[in-house]
Amino acid sequence: MNRRLCIWCAIGLLAAGALVRAAESLRIVPIVSDDKVVVSFELADAFTDEVREAISSGLRTTFTYDIELRMVVPLWVDPTICTAVVTATDQYDNLTRRHSLSRTVDGRVEEASVTEDASVVKRWLTTSNRLPLCQTSKLDASRDYYVRINARTRPRGGSLLGWATTVTGQAKFTFIP
Repeated sequence: MNRRLCIWCAIGLLAAGALVRAAESLRIVPIVSDDKVVVSFELADAFTDEVREAISSGLRTTFTYDIELRMVVPLWVDPTICTAVVTATDQYDNLTRRHSLSRTVDGRVEEASVTEDASVVKRWLTTSNRLPLCQTSKLDASRDYYVRINARTRPRGGSLLGWATTVTGQAKFTFIP
């Protein structure tokens, strides 16, 4: 009986460690600038060997970021102020050895590019700078807020024990007009 309990505790610790590590690899920086809330983020450890192999094989590779701005409300469900879905896509052409990159925000194409540089592809898929989320007129003064991001990739790569399919992180800030 004690042996089973030890095994389950070890599995639980491994799973918890994987989730904490995943949250640490997503760096989020919310900024209030020019009457807007903007967010920059980087998914540091996402460009794995599995992602590189999928790209080099010609599979369409997509990183999707579900972004929420929420207000902290004690003893209640935190209300969502605004949301955005950012999708960064790479389609590698083996014949021309070029990457066709596109970035959409809420289904609208915001940017498109073609490159041969793998470092540009990595930055394109794993970072976003100064993405506007909403106007500060939607925020209450001197309240605490946080930006939560859920990131996932397609095709799905390998992960520790196959459990972690998304990476989630959040960053808190206080709105002071």
